[in-house]
Amino acid sequence: MAQIVIDTANHIAGYAAKAARAKVVAAYPITPQTTIVEKIAEFVESGEMEAEYIRVESEHSAMAACIGAAAAGVRTFTATSAHGLALMHEALHWASGARLPIVMVVVNRAMGAPWSIWPDFSDSLSQRDTGWLQFYCADNQEVFDTIIQAYRLCEDERVFLPAMVCLEGFLLSHTYMPVQIHNQNEIDDFLPPYKSGWTLDVNNPVTHANLVSPEWYMEFRYMIQEAMENAKRLIPEIDMEYGRRFGFQYGGLVDKYQCENADLIICTMGTIGCEAKVAVDNLRKNGLKVGAARIRVYRPFPVEEIRKLALQARIIATIDRHISFGMEGFLASEVKASLYHMEDKPLIAGFIAGLGGRDVTFKTIEGIAQKSLKWLERGRVEKETEWIDLRE
Repeated sequence: MAQIVIDTANHIAGYAAKAARAKVVAAYPITPQTTIVEKIAEFVESGEMEAEYIRVESEHSAMAACIGAAAAGVRTFTATSAHGLALMHEALHWASGARLPIVMVVVNRAMGAPWSIWPDFSDSLSQRDTGWLQFYCADNQEVFDTIIQAYRLCEDERVFLPAMVCLEGFLLSHTYMPVQIHNQNEIDDFLPPYKSGWTLDVNNPVTHANLVSPEWYMEFRYMIQEAMENAKRLIPEIDMEYGRRFGFQYGGLVDKYQCENADLIICTMGTIGCEAKVAVDNLRKNGLKVGAARIRVYRPFPVEEIRKLALQARIIATIDRHISFGMEGFLASEVKASLYHMEDKPLIAGFIAGLGGRDVTFKTIEGIAQKSLKWLERGRVEKETEWIDLRE
């Protein structure tokens, strides 16, 4: 029978690692991630979770330990945030290049300087090209369910890639919500024991992820790209199966809300997607045809889903909790790139909001929508990248 737990997203991530039967956990504490691994440490110490908990001296060592454990053929878990993730950067490439299905929770936190412990997506989006799958969650239930789904996806022989499950610091990590923890036997049925595609075994020695000459290096990179495309097809299937079994479904790659006849679609990620739904309801009451699309999976990017949305929308407004300095928000760039070849594409307006944890409320989003609709009336986007709520 399912258990209802009222707890923070961080503790829920610990419950998910336990439910997934991760066998090796290696982690280093960092605000606002620390309580994830504290919870797991409690589970291991009490005997509730059968796992090896490795206390390492840094985040780089944590990822190195997970790489070694996964290469030896066991299910691994870790969690980090911000500068801890940055310290892992070198090892992230090794994990994906070696095709190891490690699942890591990233509690999003703004990067310094200036020093910040509040959220934006600058930490995880800075790692977008490391070959890791990236999920972005909007509430605590989705955190639990996505971790379970991520293991199922990563361990599929058509994928064998690592994944980041991202949640915003404090907005989710330290916020209490009721979450349904599904029956362990049912989770075991959905997520069978890990069977590695390859393992390091002293009795059957092999060389793996070693030096490769230029005549083969590109082929290895092509196979990672191929695995990403496979993941793009599998994510909606896994999400649908999970929904049938457990009653929770998230739209696969994109969580769409009232997009069917929308002139304006607000494109977001993470918790801003929840606020966007409230804004859409309010705008619809005023007769405005507005919808919301929350990008749940950033890597692989849902190009085809964005193109489907563009067939009906007259303008798309992206809200980025991140800035790619010298250009614009990553989400804005990816949406534009996805629609480049469309002949009759909608206008695209890019907005930067919520950096360093600044609030992005439904009222903020309503203002973004009103401005976007005015630009639609005029037939042009007057400012390609608009920063929201800047102080003078």
